[in-house]
Amino acid sequence: MATYEVSRSTVRRAIESLVAEGALRRVPGKGTFVAPPRLQSHLHLASFTQEMRRRGATPSTRVVRVGALAPPPAVGAWFALAPGQPAWWVERVRLAAGEPMAFEAGWYTPTLLPDLDRHDLGRSLYELFVQEYGLVVDTADQTVRAEVADASLAHHLGVTPGHPLLAFDRRSRCGLAPVERVTSHYRGDRYELHVLLDRTMPDQPHRPPMKGTP
Repeated sequence: MATYEVSRSTVRRAIESLVAEGALRRVPGKGTFVAPPRLQSHLHLASFTQEMRRRGATPSTRVVRVGALAPPPAVGAWFALAPGQPAWWVERVRLAAGEPMAFEAGWYTPTLLPDLDRHDLGRSLYELFVQEYGLVVDTADQTVRAEVADASLAHHLGVTPGHPLLAFDRRSRCGLAPVERVTSHYRGDRYELHVLLDRTMPDQPHRPPMKGTP
C-alpha cells in the first residue's frame, strides 16, 4: 500500500487475481506464496518417470497399495479374464522433486504380469515391464477430464478437498494384448498439457503438405 499508494482493497483484489491466475497460492495456516511453475506435458506415450526426467525434475513414487483383486466386469472382459479371476490393483503417489504431483490407481493384467507384487513398484512400471517381462507398452488410448479432489485424493496429493485436478483414463497395450487400465489424477495447479493441432479429422490419416504448397 505504501509503495504503490493504493488502498488495502486494491491490494486484496490484486492478490485474488494472482491466486486465480495461478501466480500465487495460499497455504492454510501459513500464508500466500509465489506458486512454482506448472510442469508442461505434450500428449505422447511415456511413463511419469520418463516425463519428469525429460522436464528436469527428479521423479519418485510412494506405493500405497498392491493386491490381486476381482476387477469390475468391464475391466475383466477387457483383459479377457474369466468371471471372478483376479487382476493386479496398484495405487501409487507420483512425486516430482519430492512434491506430490499425481495419484495413480489402476488394473494390470495377471496373464502377462505374473508375480507383479514381488517387484519394486516404486520405479517406472513401463521400464519394469520391459526389463522383467519383455513387454513394451506401444499403444494406448487416453481421455482427459476435469475433476475436483475428494478427501482421499486431497490427502494423497497434499491439497485441500475441492482442489482442481486433471484426470487421465488410459488403456495401454503391448501389441494387441491389454496390459494396463489406469486412472491418474494430476494436480491442476502443477500440471498443464500442450497439444499440437492440425486440420486432420480423426478418421483421416495425417498427410504432410506437398513440397511447394503453403
